[in-house]
Amino acid sequence: MNADALKLTVYFGESDRLGRHLLSDELLRLFEQAEVQASVLMRAVEGFGIKHRLRTDRLLTLSEDLPLVAVAVDERARIEAVLPEVSARVEGGLITLERARLLDRTLALPELPEELHETTKLTLYLGRDERVRGRPAYVAVVDHLRRTGLAGATVLLGVDGTMHRLRRRARFFSRNADVPVLVLSVGGGDLVERALEGVRGLLADPIATLERVQVCKRDGLRLTEPRALPEEDAAGLGVWQKLSVFAGEQARHEGRPLHVHLIRRLREEGASGATALRGVWGYSGDHPPHGDRLFAVHRQVPVVTTLVDTPERCRRWFDVIDGVTDEAGLVTSEMVPALQAVAPEFRHGGLKLARLRH
Repeated sequence: MNADALKLTVYFGESDRLGRHLLSDELLRLFEQAEVQASVLMRAVEGFGIKHRLRTDRLLTLSEDLPLVAVAVDERARIEAVLPEVSARVEGGLITLERARLLDRTLALPELPEELHETTKLTLYLGRDERVRGRPAYVAVVDHLRRTGLAGATVLLGVDGTMHRLRRRARFFSRNADVPVLVLSVGGGDLVERALEGVRGLLADPIATLERVQVCKRDGLRLTEPRALPEEDAAGLGVWQKLSVFAGEQARHEGRPLHVHLIRRLREEGASGATALRGVWGYSGDHPPHGDRLFAVHRQVPVVTTLVDTPERCRRWFDVIDGVTDEAGLVTSEMVPALQAVAPEFRHGGLKLARLRH
């Protein structure tokens, strides 16, 4: 398989329910029944949504309903088939669709699509306990990506998911060896092609996707502004934009952790929502890979903070991000062709894919 694919992402709350069942369980059960190629459920550490209720694992009183993020990727037809059931189950949160290229297990690229030649986001899905010469596979992969010259990579640990259409979930009293991890990386198209050649020799059964992305800042250096996008395509379908900030948990701004300060600034300025996911390993720019280590005194794990909004509003949020990332962080921008925001009193947007000429 080397096919056009869709990435479905759902942002919602840890305590959200569908009848007697947790929404998280219902969504992953749905992905399992639909035999989705790859899916990952991740627990965020900080965030807020449409109602501007802050949730953080830093304060016990605000940590009882942390944000969750569920990602599913497969060929377009399979994701579109499951989409109505996902939409019907989500009564509060955000659903987005993004285009991607899903590679087969050989990671072969007959020809890199034209839109991916500039900068590409490579996402690899692998098991938490996969090993490469005695080391965790994700550590070996991140080392390889850095040697290849990619701008950054972050490993995010799931608590549930599917790999090659089979369920992989965390359970009590087990090592949770099969739980999926996501390795997100960003680099030029030619570098990603070179990186994939090396990854083939490291992983026995990889799942990989490619997406178009724009790098706007790196280690405090402003490279460009997010691409100017229209609010609608030629058919009148809404166009959305995603901004992401990759930075180490030790990165600071005005004495606070960068991601904490950024979430609070965005909330104060009136953003519709933002979510921070804590990784377990990764790097940004020229910094060496870092993450959770046994007996480490200080945590130095990567954190990814993401928001999705209209292009017009994202221009304002980029100014906020620009001010907070004056010394550290990798900032990226992506076009989101479909979004649906859901609350008990309204549904905004839609899940038909907008199309823009590049």
